[in-house]
Amino acid sequence: MGAIIRSLVMVVTLSIFTGLVYPLAMTGLAQVVFPSRANGSIIIKDGVPVGSALIGQAFTDARYFSSRPSAGGNDAANSGGTNYGGTSAKLQQQVGELAESVRAANGWTSDQEVPSVLVTNSSSGLDPHLTPAAAYCQVERIAKVRGLEIRQVRDLVSEHIENADLGVVGEDRVNVLKLNLALDNLQQNQ
Repeated sequence: MGAIIRSLVMVVTLSIFTGLVYPLAMTGLAQVVFPSRANGSIIIKDGVPVGSALIGQAFTDARYFSSRPSAGGNDAANSGGTNYGGTSAKLQQQVGELAESVRAANGWTSDQEVPSVLVTNSSSGLDPHLTPAAAYCQVERIAKVRGLEIRQVRDLVSEHIENADLGVVGEDRVNVLKLNLALDNLQQNQ
């Protein structure tokens, strides 16, 4: 009987520690050390939340930089990739269709190379970033649609390149939501 009581005490003690004390301590620490990230990195514009810097959004309007395709529709509750293998006929068809769509949207010729990040899903389906090359290749379309100089839009992309973490982890990237908000600000200030 003593072993059962010791076991129950251990279960209750560990449950309280791992289910209550530890999560509360980590939440408190995160609020102190990384308050923005702990609260979802919400971006506010004119007092209204417009999105998170950590979760991608679909931008389909030609006035904006297109984001990376998402198998889950950029829905955090439905995150995940397609899990298609590189030789999958469905993946090849999807990439081909997306490439043609990107070419048509940007006024490119059918043989113009499309950056892979614009036609392949991220593994989570929530990636908020593009490579700088994928952003730069959209500059002419956006400048034309918005009536801006190509140089202005290109400079805006350059200003929004986030370097690889610690200079070596990951790769340089551009947050599409932040870039599109800056694009709106640029046009409003003209």
